[in-house]
Amino acid sequence: MTIAHEEAVIDAAAVDAIFAEARTANAFTGEVTDGQARAIYELTKFGPTAFNSQPLRVTYVRSEEARAILVDAMSPGNSAKTASAPLVAILSTDTAWHEQWDTFLPGFNRPKAMYDAAPELAAATGNDNAHLQAGYFILAVRSLGLAAGPMTGADFGKIDSAFFPDGSRKSFLVVNIGQPAEDAWGAPKPKFAYEDVVRTV
Repeated sequence: MTIAHEEAVIDAAAVDAIFAEARTANAFTGEVTDGQARAIYELTKFGPTAFNSQPLRVTYVRSEEARAILVDAMSPGNSAKTASAPLVAILSTDTAWHEQWDTFLPGFNRPKAMYDAAPELAAATGNDNAHLQAGYFILAVRSLGLAAGPMTGADFGKIDSAFFPDGSRKSFLVVNIGQPAEDAWGAPKPKFAYEDVVRTV
């Protein structure tokens, strides 16, 4: 039992499933139902973002045709993983996220003008917050008893051309999802200690 387990308000099994015992899977088995795929997003959406902006967009890849296109865009070390995973998600940023201001922050649209006047700021804010939501997405996968295999080893320009040719989204992460297979894990990887990364000022 660690101090994290002792301080958590969720039970030890949940702490282990989401954090302490969870690891990135490289091989998968089983299936991911449509209900589970929906539940992943329904949990993800509750994580905080700037101005409640929620710029993350999720594209689940299920068809053989779409899967083949995606596999072709993956780096050699990731293509087999993506080909065999029960479900694959492309995570992307809505490039026009701030145009939906009245939907995600009704009654307080004054800050929108700042982003309208500064496209680079709008892009950076969308990118930062979509990446933040990607973390919630992975934790949501784990909370359902599934394993996640997030990967940045891909040609995202190629993915965008194939899946988002109108420029409405900019992809940044591919996540394989499923039950971990027997050979899902590599050797355990060390994590930095509290003393290595945390300071109090």
